[in-house]
Amino acid sequence: MAKQCIKLSDTPANPLAHPAVRAGDYIFVTGQVGAKDDKGNPVEGTEAQARQLLETMKKVLKAAGASLDDVVKATVFLVNVKDFAAMNKAYESYFTKDRPARSTIIIAGLAYPEWLVEIECVAYRPQK
Repeated sequence: MAKQCIKLSDTPANPLAHPAVRAGDYIFVTGQVGAKDDKGNPVEGTEAQARQLLETMKKVLKAAGASLDDVVKATVFLVNVKDFAAMNKAYESYFTKDRPARSTIIIAGLAYPEWLVEIECVAYRPQK
C-alpha cells in the first residue's frame, strides 16, 4: 500500500510533517493547533483555539477527499483540565452526529506556551 502525503496550497510547508498522510482508506491527520487564525493573528482561549484548529482540520480532510464525518478516532491534548468544558463545547459543535472514538489527555504543556489544545485524528474514507 502506497502512502500519499496531503498538502495544503494555502499553508506554508512544514519540513518536519505533512498536514496528513493517506494510507489506503485511512487518513492520519497531524495534530492541529489553533493559536493563530488564517491571517496570523493570535487566537485567545481554549474554545476559540479548538474552533480554529477544527476549521484547519476540515481543510486538511477536504484536501484528502474526506470530511469531519469520516473521522473515526480523535485524540485531544489539553494543557489545563479546567478547560475541558470549553474544548468540548467547540468539539461537539463540529462533530454533531456519529461522533468518533476519542481520547482526551491532560498534559503538562505543548511545544509553545500559547498553545492550549491540540487535536489529531484518523479518518476512514475508501478510495474510489
